[in-house]
Amino acid sequence: MAQRRLTDFFARRRPGVSTTLPRAKPAWRTPSPAKSAACAAAPGPGSSRKRARPPAEPTRDERVPPARKRLRLPADAVSGPSSLPAPVSPEHPSPQSKETKKAARSAGGRPCLAAQENKVPSKVTLSELKSCLQRAQELGARVQELKASAQKDAGEPSTPEDEGRLEGPCGEQMPAYQRFHALAQPGPPGLVLPYKYQVLAEMFRSMDTIVGMLYNRSETITFAKVKQGVQDMMRKRFEERNVGQIKTVYPGSYHFRQERFVPTFKDGIKRSDYQLTIEPLLDQQAGSAAPQLTASRLLQRRQVFSQNLVARVREHHRAFLASLNPPMEVPEDQLTRWHPRFNVDGVPDIEPAELPQPPAVEKLTTAQEVLARARSLMSPRMEKALSDLAQRTAEPSSPRSPSLAQPATPPAAPPSALKGVSQALLERIRAKEAQKQLAQMTRRPEQEQRLQRLERLPELARVLRGVFVSERKPALTMEVACARMVGSYRAAMSPGEMEKHLQLLSELLPDWLSLHRIRTDTYVKLDKAADLAGVMEQLARLARAEETL
Repeated sequence: MAQRRLTDFFARRRPGVSTTLPRAKPAWRTPSPAKSAACAAAPGPGSSRKRARPPAEPTRDERVPPARKRLRLPADAVSGPSSLPAPVSPEHPSPQSKETKKAARSAGGRPCLAAQENKVPSKVTLSELKSCLQRAQELGARVQELKASAQKDAGEPSTPEDEGRLEGPCGEQMPAYQRFHALAQPGPPGLVLPYKYQVLAEMFRSMDTIVGMLYNRSETITFAKVKQGVQDMMRKRFEERNVGQIKTVYPGSYHFRQERFVPTFKDGIKRSDYQLTIEPLLDQQAGSAAPQLTASRLLQRRQVFSQNLVARVREHHRAFLASLNPPMEVPEDQLTRWHPRFNVDGVPDIEPAELPQPPAVEKLTTAQEVLARARSLMSPRMEKALSDLAQRTAEPSSPRSPSLAQPATPPAAPPSALKGVSQALLERIRAKEAQKQLAQMTRRPEQEQRLQRLERLPELARVLRGVFVSERKPALTMEVACARMVGSYRAAMSPGEMEKHLQLLSELLPDWLSLHRIRTDTYVKLDKAADLAGVMEQLARLARAEETL
């Protein structure tokens, strides 16, 4: 708000001061909704952000107010903090004095016209907002249609490629660390268990530990005690369903019963309630004391449980091999790893076995049961009404429509890329591939290690010849040759492992590389005149022949 200054009084007293009002400057800014008031409340010429101009000097006909009255602030400005005027802005003009308002009225109503002209852009903006809102609604409806069509597509039968995707119990896809758990295992590939089977094995280990502690102390083992201990050890949920899975895998591990009057020392469980009790099954010799669940017994039971899990995966693997084209059959005692295309983590869950349930207490749930129980306590009229109700509720439901027989899946058609290829050639290729995979599944760990060394020999032969050329000696000791080769080979390898590679190389190619034992040292002698390319080709051929065995 503009405040008058003391110098304005003396400026008005000077003669020759023009009494005309300055021309009102039109406001080109968009007015606020508060500007739709009467023209009398239109902003005056001093409504800009600059300091307000002093009002014009009154004419000689008007009486000049005293200086004290002119310097006094208006009443609404000093009434209190709540009545402070809003900051000066084009949207909220500051209140003017009475003289300024009169001068604004005498200016021909120009501010009012400017305000009316400024209302047009607000209407245009409102129409634009309405059009944008309508466009947003159309886009939202389009998104909903796309989502509905995507859901319909998801409801269609999945393709064979989508069958390998694993889903959780709620229909959601399982995380990657569970779907590809078998591929991330360290060490050489072997009979790796699925992730969910390994979790179940860890649950059995924790459960057996808790049961062993309570059993050795001659306590009554209840499921509530075991559940709390297992969850504290594993930081995972442990429920009766997991106990049923353990019973399915290892039926002879525990004996389950439903008992009452078991001391629990808990407020939530009454002594009269039935509780699931667990008792480990141990081999007891005749005439001996009660056996204890010692550490050796725990280890033995854990091994039996793991072997049962592997046997279950073997069954699914055998069914997978039988479904191949051509079908394969591998002896169980020779199987050392799973088929490369066998999805280990895609094995179905173990069905939980049925656990003892508390005996059902007789409860009257239907009108017929109430009628049979209280027939002698009711009047004939009430008995007839209950009989009619029992007949209506006992009517059989409409027979279900017989399920449609699913058509048999037609044989898989050959892909378009193999169109025109003879079927005999395809059968020979499939048979050769099946033979290779069979050899890979029945390979022993020693054979796998020898095959890995054979694959490294061609490059090691090139490195060894470079070492002899740089040393310029006909023979080198085994220690020096291994040290030079370890420093030149691309992968990290110990000198002892490098020595085994050199021994295998001399065994396969005795004419090119020979080992000589002299006193306490072993010397390596190389034929530099031999063709290195021929040597490497011969080593690669030997590695391929070994791989097919």
